[in-house]
Amino acid sequence: MAMLKVENLEVYYGMIQAIKGISFEVNEGEVIALIGANGAGKTTILHTVTGLVEARAGSIEFEGKNLLKTPAHHIVSMGMAHVPEGRRIFQELTVLENLKLGAYTRNDKKEMEETLRMIYTKFPRLEERKEQIAGTLSGGEQQMLAMGRALMSHPKIILMDEPSMGLSPLYVSEIFKIIEEISSSGTTVLLVEQNAKKALSIADRAYVLETGKIVLEGNAKDLINDDSIKKAYLGE
Repeated sequence: MAMLKVENLEVYYGMIQAIKGISFEVNEGEVIALIGANGAGKTTILHTVTGLVEARAGSIEFEGKNLLKTPAHHIVSMGMAHVPEGRRIFQELTVLENLKLGAYTRNDKKEMEETLRMIYTKFPRLEERKEQIAGTLSGGEQQMLAMGRALMSHPKIILMDEPSMGLSPLYVSEIFKIIEEISSSGTTVLLVEQNAKKALSIADRAYVLETGKIVLEGNAKDLINDDSIKKAYLGE
C-alpha cells in the first residue's frame, strides 16, 4: 500500500483551477520529485496535502487515513512534516528555539534531547550557531534550520518545497546531500524542486507537472535521459 496516495485532486483559487484532477503516490522509503515550471501547481499540491489549502474534489490518503478530513495541526502528529518554500523560520528566535518548536507535538524531554543531538550530527553548523538569532543566518544555514526543525517531529514523510531556491551552488550540493542522508536514514521524501537536474539525480521516481496536470511520470533515471525533459527542464 502506498504511504501517500493522491487521487483525482482538484484545487481552485477562486474561479481559477490550479490543480486539474491529478493522481500520484509515494511509497515508503522513496524519494519522489515533482518537477515543472513556475506556476505548474507544485507548491499548491504540497499545501493541499498538508491541509493549508482546501481541495474541491478528489482524495488524499496518508497510511490509509483521509487527510482531507484532518485539521492541518493534526497532520504533523500523524508523521508528516513540511519544509515550506522560502524556509519560513522564526527570524527573531534563536536557532535552538526554532528547533525546539519543531518538536511541539512531542512531550518526552529525553527523546527531544536525543533528536536534537541527531540533528546536530547531521547539521554541525546549527550546533555552532545554536544561540544565534535565526534571521542572521545565511540562506543556506536557514534552509538547514528549516529542514532540522521539520526533522525534530520525527516524521515518516517529509515534504520539501524548493529547498535549493536562492542558494549558492555550494549550498545546493550540500542540501541535496542532506536530503539523500534523510532518505537513507528511513524517512520518505516528497520533493518539489525547480532544479530538475538535481532533483532527478537523487529521486527514485518523478512526476512532471504542467499547468496543474501531470504530463509525464516515471523512473527518475529514465526521465533524466528523456529528450523532451532535457529540452524543457534541464537546459540541454
